[in-house]
Amino acid sequence: MSKKTITPQKPRISQYGVDPKYITKRVSEFPDMTSVMLKELFPDTPQVIYPSEKGIAEVRETAEKALKKIDMSMIKSTDSVNVCASHHGFTLLGGEPYAQLLRTIRDVIAQRTGTQDIRLRAGVGLRFRETEEYIKAFKLDEHYQGKAKGMAPVDQGIPIKTEIGTLYGLKAVYDADWVVHAHNSDVREVHFHRQVDRAVKPFGMSYARIETRSTYHQNLGPRGANFTARAIFDSEFVQNKFAFAAFLDMSPVGVVGVDVDNDLYALNDRLTAGGCRYYGKIMTLLGEIDECIAALDFPCPVPYVFAAGVIYANFAGANVDLFDLDVPLPPYTWYTEAFYGKDGKPLIDKVPPVNPAIKMALHNYAWGGYPSAFFSEHIPTLVVGGEQAEVMNRDPQNIEYMSYAVTADNLDTAMRFAYNSAKTDKVIIFDGAAGGINVSEPLARLLLEKAPQVNKRVDEVLLPKWLRQRGIDTQIIKAAVL
Repeated sequence: MSKKTITPQKPRISQYGVDPKYITKRVSEFPDMTSVMLKELFPDTPQVIYPSEKGIAEVRETAEKALKKIDMSMIKSTDSVNVCASHHGFTLLGGEPYAQLLRTIRDVIAQRTGTQDIRLRAGVGLRFRETEEYIKAFKLDEHYQGKAKGMAPVDQGIPIKTEIGTLYGLKAVYDADWVVHAHNSDVREVHFHRQVDRAVKPFGMSYARIETRSTYHQNLGPRGANFTARAIFDSEFVQNKFAFAAFLDMSPVGVVGVDVDNDLYALNDRLTAGGCRYYGKIMTLLGEIDECIAALDFPCPVPYVFAAGVIYANFAGANVDLFDLDVPLPPYTWYTEAFYGKDGKPLIDKVPPVNPAIKMALHNYAWGGYPSAFFSEHIPTLVVGGEQAEVMNRDPQNIEYMSYAVTADNLDTAMRFAYNSAKTDKVIIFDGAAGGINVSEPLARLLLEKAPQVNKRVDEVLLPKWLRQRGIDTQIIKAAVL
């Protein structure tokens, strides 16, 4: 095969990860590593606006064109506007496409409405200072004229009366006359939201106080928690402030376009169909892998490292169909962790085991800041370098991570150990390679062999089922399979 690997995403300076100077070698640099472009696997892979020849300029042009159809007449020149963002968007393709969308939204609102009181409110999960890092790195504080702010779920809350009772949002989200919802369609935590109301989810997560957002994690569980976001968004309080939504339309191969709407539920249906179609195929294909070493090599917490647009947390559940709502529980969510005994086996029959195809995880580069001991406990894990191990040891959310993992002095030693211990030459690298996936040659051959039958099965059987389960309009189903 001998095709060159795709350049992985660069290490990023962050208080949540090891200093990039310690990342001296990437897994994709090893012999026998190659790449497979998603277009080779699935010929109907969509065309993208980024990465592209025009580069980031095409994201701006596309966003400006899309925003022309948005009604902004409700926003007066004396009004204030909060453009609300979420941290996950900055981990897509280096973060610049999302940053460009946020810049463009501000510029278009100012031009069309005359208001200059436009603020950026960037929410985050458990790494409370992460969006502050992104705001500075992409100079969004300058572009928003000093009115850019990172928000954490422990910030001051505001009660919101909903049809299911009082829930709590972040005050900083709603301290303006109008709210603009700026997000992306990357399916990411499909093990949580199950591609149900994906576009609405931030109202119960990035924009919510920790007591409310925790319905996903500790209280009701992923499926039951979806309605909290919908309840908040549907509340009279939020509806009186909501102006419009603008999303980066994502696929595993890159940014497909920019989708906008004053009607969030209409946008949600389109993005649900696209997400099932774009991500359903690659996730189903990854479920065909029989055995492998999973190499983590991306600037994100352990469960969020990327390969072909799919995060490691989803690969840990790839032995089941995460899009199929008939599957009651996936192998991994915070909610299901309580269902595993000390021997690592599920305590109830409904919880499938963690993907048995993953024989070993090689942690070359991944951050702390998110509870990840579940992964090292259930999957043999080898961490490269003492510095990387110390990142996890010093992280209050990961004090047990290294209790289940071992350390190798360097990547060369780690790879030799992984090959010998895992007894497989199939390697998948979660390094954020754009447009394709970096893998070992034996795994590349397997993916190319399995892809045609997966393509056919998703188009003819699975995709229609997934969309029917979500009540998606027939016309959108037809558009999704064209």
